[in-house]
Amino acid sequence: MSEFTNVTVVKKANVYFDGKVTSRTLRFADGSVRTLGFMQPGEYEFNTGAPELMEIHSGELEVLLPGATEWKPVQGGESFEVPGDSAFTVRITSPTDYCCSFLA
Repeated sequence: MSEFTNVTVVKKANVYFDGKVTSRTLRFADGSVRTLGFMQPGEYEFNTGAPELMEIHSGELEVLLPGATEWKPVQGGESFEVPGDSAFTVRITSPTDYCCSFLA
């Protein structure tokens, strides 16, 4: 899906890691929430409340998922899921555009 319709956009940006990761929150009529964001090269650890689906639109990264011992490469056009109540680390190797869907 290349665009969303009938959404509310929260104007205030979510800014993390000294501005190297930013996103905007989208709220849908069915109650679901997603964020659209951009990550600059670097390594970042995130904590989750709900399970998440991370769709990478462009860029390249490696992700270390909970319980994993090896980094998994991910590039534009690919995605990965993260369980709720956990933490994961991303190593961004080129500027990365993403959409995060909160699954619960």
